[in-house]
Amino acid sequence: MLSLDFLDDVRRMNKRQLYYQVLNFGMIVSSALMIWKGLMVVTGSESPIVVVLSGSMEPAFHRGDLLFLTNRIEDPIRVGEIVVFRIEGREIPIVHRVLKIHEKQNGDIKFLTKGDNNAVDDRGLYKQGQHWLEKKDVVGRARGFPALDVDELSMRPHNTFQNSIKAGLQQTHRL
Repeated sequence: MLSLDFLDDVRRMNKRQLYYQVLNFGMIVSSALMIWKGLMVVTGSESPIVVVLSGSMEPAFHRGDLLFLTNRIEDPIRVGEIVVFRIEGREIPIVHRVLKIHEKQNGDIKFLTKGDNNAVDDRGLYKQGQHWLEKKDVVGRARGFPALDVDELSMRPHNTFQNSIKAGLQQTHRL
């Protein structure tokens, strides 16, 4: 019934209130996009913030943890570092730890990854015939660790963040 109540409220608004609400929503969306693009520039990562989707990195990270990423080209990849990488043909990036590094004579670096909670390395996840990842596969490196647990956030009954959002939405709804 929430959608019907919302439609009734929209019908009761005069044109000026409706335009104000649409502009307000547009400003919120454009501000969020500008912040995201700014983070992309500052961090050098196409995805400066990611959510951990599986338990493969437990106990370091749990499902729902938010990770802050950087991807500076000049920083070398090291064994033990946690990287977020994409595999060709898969949409969702993977968060795992660098297990081994292989440096070629020409200076190119390839590396192997593994989830902390996995029994074997990630070669089974890579595309067929690929045994190592390259720097081009890296979306970012985890620099900030679990700042916020998305699952926990959504399950708290008296969550300050959620209550703030609800109050803000109710306030703009009354205008």
